[in-house]
Amino acid sequence: MKLTWIDLNSWLFELAGKTILVDPWLVDPLVFYGQPWLFTAHHNTPLTITPETLPPLDLILLSQGVDDHCHRPTLEKLDRAIPVVASPTAAKVVKGLGYQKVTAIAPWQDTVIAENLQITGVLGAEIQPGQVENGYLLKDLASGETLYYEPHFSPLKDLAKLGRVDVAIAPIIAQIFPLLGQVIMGGTEALQLIETLQPRYFLPTTRGDVRATGLLQLLIKSVGSATEFRDRLIASGSPTQLLIPQPGETFDLAPAAQSAAFI
Repeated sequence: MKLTWIDLNSWLFELAGKTILVDPWLVDPLVFYGQPWLFTAHHNTPLTITPETLPPLDLILLSQGVDDHCHRPTLEKLDRAIPVVASPTAAKVVKGLGYQKVTAIAPWQDTVIAENLQITGVLGAEIQPGQVENGYLLKDLASGETLYYEPHFSPLKDLAKLGRVDVAIAPIIAQIFPLLGQVIMGGTEALQLIETLQPRYFLPTTRGDVRATGLLQLLIKSVGSATEFRDRLIASGSPTQLLIPQPGETFDLAPAAQSAAFI
């Protein structure tokens, strides 16, 4: 298993012989709901991974239909023949963009890609009343390797049914929005997630070298840091290894490389 963090929520997963692009934001700007006054973001440092430099893709995986996970300007630059697995709201977006092979899965539904990669939707964030998005459990059916990914907030009570996983990816810096409250998990919830799933490796997501403007950015309160979370994880006595990637950095977690630890 190889994992490359691109920036913010964007990843490349290499699992079960497949290369999977996750929640890609690869071109600037990122604008919420087509309203620059509300929220606009740019990468501070040019990305090393762009639509032009991507490796051949076997799959695009989209957790949510909102712009920071389902970025239309990025998706417009990719090959519409690439298969997509997505939450129902994200599936509507990519179908509207002309993608030809789109599989929508809701929480606790699953699909199998090319006989050896199983993807299960996990109950994720409620973006607004009635709109519940996805986390995912990916499993290599040949090797048994498992990867859990959730970029917002998954109800912890539902995760126990997943059993132990090899790798978990989730936020560690809480974000609190006016009226909505906490919509992105922080260190406390991430530690509870680790206790529940007992991953061998944990990688943080929903972070990055980004500058943002707009009304929403002024109102968001962020709580926590990578350093604070590292210290809390060590103090907890958990055997889980924390890997904190830099943009464009790849971690090779294949069996031959599992002895290498990065904290």
